[in-house]
Amino acid sequence: MEVFKLFSSLCLLSLLLLTSAEGVRRRTYIVHVQPPESAALGASSDRESWYRSFLATVSSEVQMIHMYTNVISGFAARLTELELEAITAAGAAVPGAEVLGNAKGMAIGMAPLAHVAMYKVCGEIDCASSDILAGMDAAVADGVDVLSLSLGGPSLTFDEDTIAVGAFGAIEKGVFVSCAAGNSGPVSSTLSNEAPWILTVAASTMDRNIRVTVMLGNGLSFDGESLFQPNSFPPALHPLVYAGANGSPATALCANGSFDGFDVKGKIVLCDRGGGIARLEKGATVLSAGGIGMILANQATDGYSTLADAHVLPASHVGFAAGDQIKAYINSSFNPTAAFLFKGTILGTSPAPAITSFSSRGPSLASPGILKPDITGPGVSVLAAWPFRVGPPSNYTGITFNIISGTSMSTPHLSGIAALIKSARPDWSPAAIKSAIMTTASVVDHSGKPIMNEQLLPADLFAIGAGHVNPVKASNPGLVYDLSADDYIAYLCGLGYASKQVSVIARRTIDCSAVSSIPEKDLNYPSISVTLGGNTTYAVVERTVKNVGNAASTYTAEVGAPYGTYVRVHPPVLRFNYVNQEKRFFVEFKMVGGGGGSQGYLKWVSVNHEVRSPISISYKN
Repeated sequence: MEVFKLFSSLCLLSLLLLTSAEGVRRRTYIVHVQPPESAALGASSDRESWYRSFLATVSSEVQMIHMYTNVISGFAARLTELELEAITAAGAAVPGAEVLGNAKGMAIGMAPLAHVAMYKVCGEIDCASSDILAGMDAAVADGVDVLSLSLGGPSLTFDEDTIAVGAFGAIEKGVFVSCAAGNSGPVSSTLSNEAPWILTVAASTMDRNIRVTVMLGNGLSFDGESLFQPNSFPPALHPLVYAGANGSPATALCANGSFDGFDVKGKIVLCDRGGGIARLEKGATVLSAGGIGMILANQATDGYSTLADAHVLPASHVGFAAGDQIKAYINSSFNPTAAFLFKGTILGTSPAPAITSFSSRGPSLASPGILKPDITGPGVSVLAAWPFRVGPPSNYTGITFNIISGTSMSTPHLSGIAALIKSARPDWSPAAIKSAIMTTASVVDHSGKPIMNEQLLPADLFAIGAGHVNPVKASNPGLVYDLSADDYIAYLCGLGYASKQVSVIARRTIDCSAVSSIPEKDLNYPSISVTLGGNTTYAVVERTVKNVGNAASTYTAEVGAPYGTYVRVHPPVLRFNYVNQEKRFFVEFKMVGGGGGSQGYLKWVSVNHEVRSPISISYKN
């Protein structure tokens, strides 16, 4: 049986239903609330605070009549139907959201009028494939519109991939499926959930920083991040030590028990990130050994990507370059010291959005001819509803939010956007919704420069896919690339799958010898991937677009040719006369140099729209 990993510590598979609410007369309702298995809700005050957080999403006027603790888990309150709908509502506005005094403001999700149905498919560590399929099957039967899965496993053939098989059945019934790309970056080909009928979501940053500046005794300073910023910790210089000073790799990583014989009492300790040890565990190890603070320094692969965590002691997570300079200072100083300057929430930071180091990368192993991931969205230091205590026990305030990072966070953002599009365009297929999201994505950051990766270099297509999601534009893309379940079956046959394998995915008997197969490059996907080199110096791809904008529309092709490749589009102009009219076109690629790989784009431009498809060229010897 397959076992899938969670891409954060959330243990629920969430699915979105689109509904409306009406009614103004108050009635008494009993609200059943299932507490998380490991939530610390033993105290009556904790439970009451948690229950009241549901009512806080509705109105300050709503009062709890009863709180139940023994015969049922839940409470009673007098609510209108509108207020009842507003209460488990996905993305409902929550005023006064914060975590340990940071990220303060109104919390609101992507689809405020959506409902969430949650199906538990995971334990505290992993998720059995049988449970995942059961959750997906129940969700489709319940009539959900969007499946959001923040979990995944290693790359497998699609007939052996539980999520891919379940997702195929879902999209056949019109259910959109959004899945996490995985948190195994920045290594190449580490993706989960690669099937082309799934929206594969990468993770990028926002223009917000929960800042803690490290001030060294020599006057140099370096900005880092941490959620826990206690007022009681003075901004004075304290002794500073590098955990790896004794040459032990385990000690450098601040592994549990590694400080035996290494004195860190009363000191700020510099720990290296990684080594399979959770960031919060490193801080706990420092604290238990008597350390008073921690600087968490990236290793080279993580570059400049930092995260705001709820550490158990004063801390700052800094990038690799900053960590190297701090180590150099420690090595060159007889008495190294450091201080923390807590600066709280900083908005408008740059560059943003940027791809974070942990976000898994393509190319896809299961289907290299389909560009993956598809899209990226906010997935770093995201304010998230949270049922557990956050930070040191003495700082617990009953707040039910945390700051969480992972493709588990970016995926629900895209799921909510898909729900909004589905609500506005209920007749659209899952493929059309995916196309709208991808072809309207942005490839530049807030300053107009190319989106960067963790090394502050331009991110490639195997990191960002089509780009960073643009929710406003996605609802009105102009043109869409549509696909049906039968198209995917033809693609699977073209991929070389045996009829038996395809039949497993399709849930019916398929004879690939009787199917007009579709090569990977010709699947009507919103992105284009072509392999050139060796005996193949020329290739043609075919696409069909559907007009979902103005009835009378004219689009002109604009090409950013990948390096070493000549590109021609035929016809170069598409003229539409009515809505839902389809037009076919061809893109020719000719190798005129190059090597390794390169990227470009095709845009269909009208007066009102730009419909952008990324182009990936791989070269083989």
